[in-house]
Amino acid sequence: MIRLVLADDHPVVRAGLRALLGAAEGVEVLAEAATPAEAVDAAREHSPALVLMDLQFAGQAETGADATRRIRALSPAPQVLVLTNYDTEGDILGAIEAGASGYLLKDAPPDELIRAIREAAAGRSALAPAIAGRLMRRMRSGPVNLSAREIEVLRRVADGDSNGAIAAALHISEATVKSHLVHVFTKLDVSSRTAAVSAARELGILR
Repeated sequence: MIRLVLADDHPVVRAGLRALLGAAEGVEVLAEAATPAEAVDAAREHSPALVLMDLQFAGQAETGADATRRIRALSPAPQVLVLTNYDTEGDILGAIEAGASGYLLKDAPPDELIRAIREAAAGRSALAPAIAGRLMRRMRSGPVNLSAREIEVLRRVADGDSNGAIAAALHISEATVKSHLVHVFTKLDVSSRTAAVSAARELGILR
């Protein structure tokens, strides 16, 4: 029997998952948590085999990845399977580095979720195919390292600022802004401001 804790800030989502998992053979929901802190407390109290964890909780400074790290530090340490709507590479890598055994998106078919729960509870990797593909591409390409100033310039580009406005706000010349953007484009392997912002959000560099 796989006993687990549901951690999600949406009551309707938790109710749906409880109904789905209640009908699955060999799976039992021990408790629910609406915040990362509640998830850690429930894991400590109930010692489940698995915590099914969302990544973002409304109104909470702590994230699902933060809670995952704390849960994996418990003894005994439950496995954690992330189930979320967030799929940037920054989110994925953050969760895996925190100790999550698997990562699924909430649009996964029910049978895929049940299968992932069984794999993760056994300590095996349970990554959605699209997520696994992204991680492989990231490993092949290596990490993208933007400087703090390059990120600041790109953040202002995302806000719709012109080069002139960025230069004035950061007290640098427009030529320096253009130079930063050339470096950003090269590092992200893109050729436009729009593509740079999109790629940075995909990688979790920008929100």
